[in-house]
Amino acid sequence: MKSADLRIVFAGTPEFAAAHLQALLQAGLNIVAVYTQPDRPAGRGQRLTPSAVKQLAVQHALPVYQPQTLRAAEAQAELAALQPDLLVVVAYGLILPQAVLDIPRLGCINSHASLLPRWRGAAPIQRAIEAGDSETGVTVMQMEAGLDTGPMLLKVSTPISPDDTGGSLHDRLAELGPPAVLQAIDGLAAGTLTGEIQDDSLATYAHKLGKADARIDWDRPATELALMIRAFNPWPLAHALWQGQPLKVWNAEVEEGNGAPGEILQCSRQGLLVACGDQALRLTRLQLPGGKPLAFADLYNARRDQFVPGQRLENGR
Repeated sequence: MKSADLRIVFAGTPEFAAAHLQALLQAGLNIVAVYTQPDRPAGRGQRLTPSAVKQLAVQHALPVYQPQTLRAAEAQAELAALQPDLLVVVAYGLILPQAVLDIPRLGCINSHASLLPRWRGAAPIQRAIEAGDSETGVTVMQMEAGLDTGPMLLKVSTPISPDDTGGSLHDRLAELGPPAVLQAIDGLAAGTLTGEIQDDSLATYAHKLGKADARIDWDRPATELALMIRAFNPWPLAHALWQGQPLKVWNAEVEEGNGAPGEILQCSRQGLLVACGDQALRLTRLQLPGGKPLAFADLYNARRDQFVPGQRLENGR
């Protein structure tokens, strides 16, 4: 059988998933339905906003399903009625129980943004940078009931460069994943692709991100904080307190420097040098409350009298 003959259901939610759906559509595959999370409040007005996947599906007049859960018998019957040959899942955000995994004739495959078994879980892109990994990638796997534990069908890798952020790495993996999924679909349709069992002893867990993860603790070494700042750019953004107000840190560089953790050692157009538990960080791009991200050179021009060596930045809250 050819991949174009398969009845495919796609399940995903954010931009990373939408990039995969776009590739499947451009390849001319038969997408019979799209599953995505229910619309969520977003923006200052907290208006209900459809996911990136739903917006793309609507543009292509695809049927869209948004169940709160797939554990309900009614939702499972609805999926079964579509008679899918294959379910393609990318950052969907809902757990697929065994009853759902058993519905498609060829099972369910997932495009996961890490080189499994490294970084199973919700935030593999950011956790890879935060941990100082030298490379990452995308694994296309056959899904099973465990969290990202299924047999690996295909892998594509990319180095993590010293200037990669969570945002830049996300965008690169969103380009690498779709061709791998298309290749996997071709192999499954032809019956030529088999999975490799994961070594569970090598697995690590990528905990879901929250704003609390991004609190800067100046007692930590500068090298650790620099990795965290890169990993959490553009979200949830590393943050500290300056004069009692939140200070978001978009970019920073490790430099030599000694002082009490959080102490401002130097202010110049090149950045704000702050002492850490070991070495120091030069903060080069910051965001003050109510403002937009700015190079420190611009902040320094406007607020030179407010950034003074000897002042202390507090830990984030």
